[in-house]
This record gives sequence, structure tokens and C-alpha cells, in this order.
Amino acid sequence: MSTNRNRRLTKEIADVQKDPQSGVFLEPFTASSTKSQSKDNSTFDDLTHFRGVFAGPPDTPYEGGNYYVDIRIPGDYPFKPPEMRFITRIWHPNISSVTGAICLDTLKTAWSPVLTLKSALISLRSLLSSPEPKDPQDAEVARMLITNPREFERVAREWAIKYAGAPEPEPGGKTLGEGSGDATPDLKRQEKRRREEDEKAKIAAYHGYNKALIDRFTEMGFDVPTVVDAFEHVGIDQNGGEDYELEEEYMGDITARLFGEP
Repeated sequence: MSTNRNRRLTKEIADVQKDPQSGVFLEPFTASSTKSQSKDNSTFDDLTHFRGVFAGPPDTPYEGGNYYVDIRIPGDYPFKPPEMRFITRIWHPNISSVTGAICLDTLKTAWSPVLTLKSALISLRSLLSSPEPKDPQDAEVARMLITNPREFERVAREWAIKYAGAPEPEPGGKTLGEGSGDATPDLKRQEKRRREEDEKAKIAAYHGYNKALIDRFTEMGFDVPTVVDAFEHVGIDQNGGEDYELEEEYMGDITARLFGEP
């Protein structure tokens, strides 16, 4: 079991390292690494403890900050979700301002073995763009967002500068929460962004292969990571993410791999 888990984690690490455009990164976790900003450290001696890193999303109070997440892998991963909490302090209704605990369905009831560390981190970054105060982890923060959104944005930005290294406002410039106009978040725009990020996370699980191509095998009862592993083991071309018909010989090799045949 641990051998299969470690093989999968090694592939997940490689997938993150090959895709810097995703905006999320994985690092080995060490007690002295909480201020490190290296994103290309390939020495992962411990496959049960990682550190996730991503930048605060644009057009949010968290923009310009770097956010670090403690990631622990349970023994029955990927059938159970990774345990994640924020190392960087953050003012957000779905993240504890004290412990960094996270309220996100993806890391609880909505977790699926199809998901990966990469997709989970993308979902976390999306959560910063689309806070859900009606399902809070931190009631005080949620109350502020609902009753005084300008003050929420001001405090969230203040914390981003103080704890996440976001840039200070330019002299004479306005800070979040100042000025006229309605500061209530544009829920429709945020929900659209959330859906787009969630879709990116799902697509990431296919490792560049066409979804329809992989799903021909998932319809046989295999999960996406298992099918992707078989494709990569056999050496199937990603074909730029386009769908195509596999040769019969490759079909046989993939099927044999899926059924554990020598």
C-alpha cells in the first residue's frame, strides 16, 4: 500500500514541478524552511510531510503575498484527503486566524482519489478569491465580511502585508477599504472564478491527456490516477491534449497494466 502511495506521490511532485504555470508549488518540509522561497528543491526524502506554496490571487486583499501550507499525507492516501493547514497567518472566513485550520469541502467530504496535491492547492488558492462566510472556519472574520466588508478588506490586506510579505501601498495611494463605492464582493464574479479554478484542478488530474481518452478507461471502473499511471507506464503520447484512437497494441498494454497482468 505504502509503495503504491509513494509511487503516486512521486508522480504528483514531478507533475507540480513540471507545471510552474499552475501557480502552486511543493517543497520538502523542514522546521527551518518556513521562510524559504525556493520552489525547485527536488530533495523529497519524507513523502509524508510537504509544504505547499502559492501567491495570493490578483484582485484580492491577498495579492502580492506568498502563502505557505503545511501538508501531511495519511497512510491511506489518496483514498483519504491530505491534511492541510495554513502556516502563513491569514484573515479569511474559511481559515482559522489562530491555527490555520481550513474549511473546504475538497479536503473533507468532497475529496476523491481523482484529486491530487496540486488540485487541492489550486482549490485553496481559489478559496482566497471566493470566501464563503456562510460556511466559516473563523466566525469573527466571517461576521466582519458580512457586516463590514470594507473593514474586512482593510484587515485582510494588513495581514497580507504583515505576515505574507505583500507590498506596502504606495505613498499617497489608497488602501483597500478606503474611498467611496460599495466594497461588497462581487459574488457572481467570484463564483465564476471559483468554478474556473475548480475546473483547472480537475483537468490537472489528467496530466495533459485528453479527458475523453482517459474516460474511456474510467468507464471500465478504474479511477483517473490509475488510468493516467497506466498511460505513462506504457508511454502513451499526450498528443497535445487532443483526443485520438489508440492502436490496438497500446490498448492491450494499457489494459494489461490496469488489470495487473505481467
